[in-house]
Amino acid sequence: MSSRTLPLLFINLGGEMLYILDQRLRAQNIPVDKAKKVMNDIITTMFNKKFLEELFKPQELYSKKALRTVFDRLAHASIMRLNQASMDKLYDLMTMAFKYQVLLCPRPKDILLVSFNHMDAIKDFVRDTPSILNQVDETYRQLIEIYTPLSAGEFQLIRQTLLIFFQDMHIRVSIFLKDKVQNSNGRFVLPTSGPVPCGTQVPGLIRQFSCTGEELKRLQFCNGGNYSSALREGSFEMFGERVIKLGTNMYSVSRPVETHMSGTSKNSAQHTKVNTAPNPLAKEELNLLAKLMGGMEMQRPANADSGFRVNLFSTDEEEEQALISRPQEFSYDVINIQATKDKQANAELAKIMGEFGATGDAAPSASSKGDDLLAMMDGL
Repeated sequence: MSSRTLPLLFINLGGEMLYILDQRLRAQNIPVDKAKKVMNDIITTMFNKKFLEELFKPQELYSKKALRTVFDRLAHASIMRLNQASMDKLYDLMTMAFKYQVLLCPRPKDILLVSFNHMDAIKDFVRDTPSILNQVDETYRQLIEIYTPLSAGEFQLIRQTLLIFFQDMHIRVSIFLKDKVQNSNGRFVLPTSGPVPCGTQVPGLIRQFSCTGEELKRLQFCNGGNYSSALREGSFEMFGERVIKLGTNMYSVSRPVETHMSGTSKNSAQHTKVNTAPNPLAKEELNLLAKLMGGMEMQRPANADSGFRVNLFSTDEEEEQALISRPQEFSYDVINIQATKDKQANAELAKIMGEFGATGDAAPSASSKGDDLLAMMDGL
């Protein structure tokens, strides 16, 4: 497992989340000023300096539920609110989109180009807000500094770590099904045509050499596909042509997007039955997660009227039905975070505990739907 995977996973999933929210805000005719505030607040929180300092430290990936909790918090970093069914759908779309991108990357190193495509789009969202743009640019510089020197082997390890994280997720997405890049069982179709990875040749020729390097023999074989020569390599600089299109906004053209659990994927990590045996590392992971979230500056509506709800379904009835049909195993016991033993050394943890309550019971609020960290821990 690579200890350098978490920042790439977070930034790419965050980029997909912003694509989806931007599309839904426009589809629901949310006033431009409110929509812009939502996008700016989420991006500001996502690229918070303290948060990223924790994120970029070499570390193992968080569990699926812990990472989901981070995005629950992030999605509610502004005046927008999502109910549970819409948040589920949002996360499903995010994860399946990035899984598809990782699977189709021609080379492991191209995961960085996918990340840069997301970063380029995020910069475009905040191009009129210099202070936020500076935050994004600083993260860009960190990505270039940390990841461009890595070897092909290190990128292969990052890719394997990501695929292990995604391996049990087989959620069907309407866009992928219509484009015939996903089967009805939720598994993706890998192409056997198109350009080969940069630095490689079209398969179909075997050459034999002598010990002195002289070519002795050529054999041709059928490669079983319709491959073409490699495209030029994309730019790994802050500004430049990425060439690869993976990671760009597939919602830029208005298309209805639905998600469905595959009938054959009952073992999906999203909907699997929970192992009730206690996880000895769970509380440690939650304490680290709390520390990570301590750097996230959350924006709350000044009054109830300023907030609004976004629905990721076509109608409210569909959203309600999705909530009702939510599997029972989604309800988990809450694990309390022991985060206040040293308030001076852990000021950010104390801040979280003060916000959510030491016992894990948050004060109910109409505007805080889906915003309670402890209730979202899902019994890790």
